[in-house]
This record gives sequence, C-alpha cells and structure tokens, in this order.
Amino acid sequence: MKKYYFLFGEGSKVNQIICALLINLPVFAYGASIGWMSPMTLLLQSENSPRGTPLTDTEVSLMGAIGYLVCVPADFLMAILSDKFGRKFTMFFLSSMGFFCWVIKLSSMETWAFVLARALVGLLMAGSYVTCPMYTKEISENSIRGMLGSLVVIFHTTGNLFLYIIGDLLSYRTILWVCLSLPAIHLILFTMMPDSPSYLVKKGELEKAAKALAWLRCRQEDDIVVLNELDQIKKEQNKDDGSSKFAIKAILSDKILFRAFKISLVIALAREFCGAIPVMNYAGDIFTMASEGTGIILTPNQQAMMLGAVQVFGSSLTFGTVEKAGRKTLLFITALVSGLSMVALASWFLARDNGIHAPSWLPIATLCLCIFCDSFGLGPMSVIITGEIFSFKYRGTVMATAMASASLSAFLQMLFFKPIVSTIGIHVAFYAFGGVCLITALYVILCIPETKKKSLEEIYECLKTKKEKLLEAESGTQEKKEKEKSQV
Repeated sequence: MKKYYFLFGEGSKVNQIICALLINLPVFAYGASIGWMSPMTLLLQSENSPRGTPLTDTEVSLMGAIGYLVCVPADFLMAILSDKFGRKFTMFFLSSMGFFCWVIKLSSMETWAFVLARALVGLLMAGSYVTCPMYTKEISENSIRGMLGSLVVIFHTTGNLFLYIIGDLLSYRTILWVCLSLPAIHLILFTMMPDSPSYLVKKGELEKAAKALAWLRCRQEDDIVVLNELDQIKKEQNKDDGSSKFAIKAILSDKILFRAFKISLVIALAREFCGAIPVMNYAGDIFTMASEGTGIILTPNQQAMMLGAVQVFGSSLTFGTVEKAGRKTLLFITALVSGLSMVALASWFLARDNGIHAPSWLPIATLCLCIFCDSFGLGPMSVIITGEIFSFKYRGTVMATAMASASLSAFLQMLFFKPIVSTIGIHVAFYAFGGVCLITALYVILCIPETKKKSLEEIYECLKTKKEKLLEAESGTQEKKEKEKSQV
C-alpha cells in the first residue's frame, strides 16, 4: 500500500478537503464570470470603452440574460455527462468551457463574442450547481458532508467579490488574463484527483472505487471503514437497479421519492424567490430609489463590493455552523429572517410613498439581511439537502431539474421585476418575496426532515408518515409470526 495515504495520519479528512476545494474551483471561476458583469459593463458602456464604441443597454441585457437561458438545457446536459462519462470528465468539460469563455473575450470585442462567451457561462453555471455539489457529496463522509457541501456557495460568492475588487484595480485585458488562468490551473491540478467512488462502483470498477475511497479516507484499501462504505454504495445502487429504468418515472411512482423531489423543488424555488436575484442585479436602481432624500449615496462599485462582502461573510459562516446547527434549523431561520426583512423593506417603501417618516438606514440593512440569508442558509442548504436526499441514480436528474427550474425563475424575475416595479410599485414585489420566504419557513418546519449526519435510509425513514410506519411495523410483526409458525 502506498505510503501517501497516511501522509496526514490514518483516518485524516484532509484528502477529502483538498479534493472538495479543487472540485469547487470552477465555481469560483463561475462566480468571477458573474461578477465580471458589474464593473466591466460599466466600463464597456462608458466613453472610455476599450472596444471604442460603447455597448448599448440592449446588448448588455442580452449578455446578462443569455446565460440563464442556456443554463436551463445545460443543467440536464451536465447531469447526462456526469452519469455517462463520470464526474471527473464533466469537471474537465466545465473548465474547458470556462477557458474558452475568456479566450473569446480576449480575441474579440464584437457583440457576438460577448454574447457567445456569456452563453458558455451558462454551461459553467449549470455545472457549478449540478455536477460540483454531486461530486462533493460523493467524496465526503457523513461527518463533514454538510461542511464540504457549503463550499459551493462560498466559492461562488468569493469569486464574485474577487472580480469586484480586481475590477476596480486592474486594466480590462489584465482582468481577462487573470480569469483565464483560473480554469487553466484547474485543468492541470484536477488530473491528480480521483473520480467519484459512486460512479466507479456504478461502472463496475470496484478496484478503482476502493483505491479512491482509500485515498479520500486516508486508509488502507482493506480497512474495514473503506470496505463498509464500499459495501454501502453497492447496496444503495443494487436497490436502485430494482426500480424503474427511467428516473423521473420512478420518482413520480414512489411516494417517498416524490416527497423528496417536492422538497428539492420547493427549496430551490424558495431560494430564487427570496429576493436576492433582483437585489443583486438591480442593486443600483434599488439603492437609488431607497436613498432618495436620505443623503446616502453609494457608487455602483461600492454597492457591489458591500453586497459581495456580505455574501462572502454569510457563506463563510455556513462552513463552520452547518454541522453544528443542522440543515433544517439554518434553512428555517434564514427563510424567516429573509421574509421579515423583505416585508420590512416593502413597508418602508409604502410608508415613504404615503409621506410617512421611516428610518433612512432601514433599506440598506434589509437588503444586506436578504443577501446574508441567501448566502448563509437558503443558498447552501438548497444544494446540500438536495444532494443528500437522493441516491446516485436520481441525484443528477433531480439536481438538474431543480437547477433548471431555478434558472428559469431567475430569468423571469430579471424580465418582469422592473415592469412590476414601474406599474404597481416596488413594495408589491418585496411583499411577494417576503410572503414566499415566510411560507417557506412554515414548510421547513412541517415537511423537511433534518438530514445532518444521516444515511439515505435514515432520511427516507423520516419522510414516511406515521400511518406508513405503523403499517410497516404491523407487516413486520405479521411476517415474524408467520416465520415462527413455519419453524414450529
């Protein structure tokens, strides 16, 4: 047995952490791609535009929207690639798309080039929230599964903030070269990482799966911990083989799977409708409306940096608390606080429109609370829980469906937020966001089980109704009696 398995001590979790960090490096690159829009479109639309002719509002809108549209079918493409060719292959595909995105921007400043590069970001977006969370879950042991699962939001938000900062310090082309280096570094470093043990077992490559698990767990291949985990993966997949060949058909026909599926969709859509999407994309307009007559003035870049810093703080806090507080607790608290903050913001706008005095600090405080709740609980918990409540066979399909639904809802919000604000008032939009969050908090209490450190079987047991558990117990008792009777 190779000695490097014990480089950090037998049973160490360091290899899992290293692997998870590298898995989420494309998410950092995706976050940087999203963050690029804020400072760079301001530059490209200015009189000092490096392309000569400034971009129009229509061209910028097309750039902003195309990624969300591409992401919808790309979510299913990522799930198919991950299941057919492996998580590791799909990671290389993602970084290749990210690499070509920046090559295109370095090669041309034509509108078609910006739109095409942004379309590739849609592929990166899909992989970041379909493949990366699946891969991370499948290389992690139960005790740190949630902690490593939260890395996806940490890397996303840090990527955003990274670009906001360098966008204020470096030249246009230097920024492109820095961003190009991110996928290039990942393509090189990730060659050393193993594929998902679950995927290797599915392909019948048990020896490779054992080696991957041994390296990840810092143990010998014949260690009882490795063998037990390998056996658990095989049992899980053998059980899947007995269900319908078509994942969606099996989900819709099985009561427990369908309940898990509904949970995934609800928390994915709740995250999108918490108000964070319009707040991040229309922060400038919202801050302008909120600061009228208050004397509070923030430049667009100051707004972006402030909200980006709040995002990073929230997602970083998740990393240390998710295994202590639990998924259900964090999801409930952040949904509740986000809902109350959106209701407070809506009430502030309504009061101001009716000439009633309201504190000038309230809008900024509530906007920051909304962004914090999204990155601290709503965002990471929607990804972590969805990855935990499905087996290998269904995980990719469900995550792709949830992500596609979320992407479509984000696109619709981008499309209709401004018309709603201009026709019936901004307070109506924020009351709606607040209502969704408060309903979500209630749904979490009533319908979502705690998944912290639980196996799939334990989670599914929690999803059963009292009546189903009673019937199972009666059935088990009857079988036991019949068995005892036959032995007599």
